[in-house]
Amino acid sequence: MFTGIVQTQAIVDKIQDQPGFRQLQLKVAASYLTALEQGASIAINGTCLTVVGFAADGSEGSVSFDVIDETLRLTNLGLLKQGDLVNFERSLTIGKELGGHILSGHIHCRAQIIEVNKTTHNCAMQLALPAPFGSYVFSKGFIAIDGISLTVGQLQLNADQSCEFSLHLIPETLAVTNLGKRQCGDWVNIEIDQQSYTIVQSVERMLAARGLIQ
Repeated sequence: MFTGIVQTQAIVDKIQDQPGFRQLQLKVAASYLTALEQGASIAINGTCLTVVGFAADGSEGSVSFDVIDETLRLTNLGLLKQGDLVNFERSLTIGKELGGHILSGHIHCRAQIIEVNKTTHNCAMQLALPAPFGSYVFSKGFIAIDGISLTVGQLQLNADQSCEFSLHLIPETLAVTNLGKRQCGDWVNIEIDQQSYTIVQSVERMLAARGLIQ
């Protein structure tokens, strides 16, 4: 599990395609690899990946992951290029502060950034979310964008259950995460708040069982 509080940004160092998967090697400060073990889980742009190798040399470190084709298709990890910055969060440790909201690292879909408005002190973004995931998003509710725990601003739900929604980002979020470098047209990973998702799914199944919806 993760909290949606990004710890740092890592740099894509190497990309190697293999049959059925792609290996990503990231560069990150060695301090973020303390007590790491092979097989551990790390969220990269919000996607839970399994560590297959890591190394540290002084203050510099590297960590590698094997990413299967389905994950590459569903997330923006398949769009990464050498030199790109990605959000990095180690898995939740019992006893540590939970500052965001509980995340699984299982991405539901991607959303596209359709508007970016930056001012001196903050940034507002507008995103387009595909159907049917608009049904699970609520104004002032939680959502994870590239692994960042954020609050939904204004929301426009469309008839096909797609939606457009806004985010308001503070300087700290822009500095610590890769959202500060995002532009219109970029794709970001979306993890819907699990509580909202479960409630909507349960209600829809109950209504369908009673013949009230299809």
